[in-house]
Amino acid sequence: MAFIHFYFEDTLLATHFAHLQGCPVRAMSNRIHDLLTRNLQEVFGEGDALRRRTAIEEFYTDDCVLYVPPGIFVGHDALDKFAGDLRATHPHFVYTPRGGPQALHNAGRLAWGSGPRGEKPDYTGWDVIIVRDDKIAALYVFLDPTEL
Repeated sequence: MAFIHFYFEDTLLATHFAHLQGCPVRAMSNRIHDLLTRNLQEVFGEGDALRRRTAIEEFYTDDCVLYVPPGIFVGHDALDKFAGDLRATHPHFVYTPRGGPQALHNAGRLAWGSGPRGEKPDYTGWDVIIVRDDKIAALYVFLDPTEL
């Protein structure tokens, strides 16, 4: 099978091209967008442990890997503990998307900010996900440098 790589400025044109080639781009893009936005709110923004765990099981593969500056965490239990511990350090903060999610093949990214509701974010970053079987297999969290 030959692969032809194209760069499209226009997402609509890229989706149309993929449709002509028989690729399910729109469905995968929609799923990636959904995972990115819901993960931000329902996993990392969720204060209720039971709702957070339910979201983790819905959104993540059993063998998921979380890559964050403090380290690497594998599996639902480790992800749940990390997200819960993080949430406990600033329970009044909200996560706000900064722009829309982007998807490319089986990956996606979303810029976000976190801080008290209605105020300038205390910190910002990017979530980058790799999706397998319609679930997040890997999440890479990039934190933007903070100004002193």
